[in-house]
Amino acid sequence: MGLPPLSPGALAAACLLAAAAGACALAGDARADASSAGTPQPGAARIEAHSADYVLVGVVHGDALDIHLSRALDNSPVRDATIGVAFRGTLHPTAAQVDGGYELKAAELALPGTTAMEFDITAGGSESRLTGVLQVAAPSGKPETESSGNARQIAWWVLNFAVCGAFLVLWSRRGRKASADDGE
Repeated sequence: MGLPPLSPGALAAACLLAAAAGACALAGDARADASSAGTPQPGAARIEAHSADYVLVGVVHGDALDIHLSRALDNSPVRDATIGVAFRGTLHPTAAQVDGGYELKAAELALPGTTAMEFDITAGGSESRLTGVLQVAAPSGKPETESSGNARQIAWWVLNFAVCGAFLVLWSRRGRKASADDGE
């Protein structure tokens, strides 16, 4: 009691179905990668510091820290301030930007790890000191997600089963042809 013989058309349909399943798994993985494209890059970091008078938010882009300073009372931007940033043992000045923010350029911003930062703000004759912690992730290539590894593994198994199935069909045809030749 054996399996009924497979026609070449049925074998081709089974192989196409297996390839389509593998392609769907890979396409779903590509959609997941595309949906995560809006997430921050490794190495991109954000710092926040608050006081009774000010709210400071900084975002790291490579070796630059973009700083936005606003008043805590009404969230209006502070455009006439002087900001000095102390971290890793050095005091760095900032440059005022056209958009009302401030920018700090320092190669140390790209170094991975946790860094305590102090912001010395002088605005309108008053001085304030804000502190915050900046955490920069270690840069790396595109991390391989677990799902992309699983999709590759699924595609590999689909290919293996298709090749084994084709081999078995060819082997069974060989056996039938040999028995047909013997019966003549």
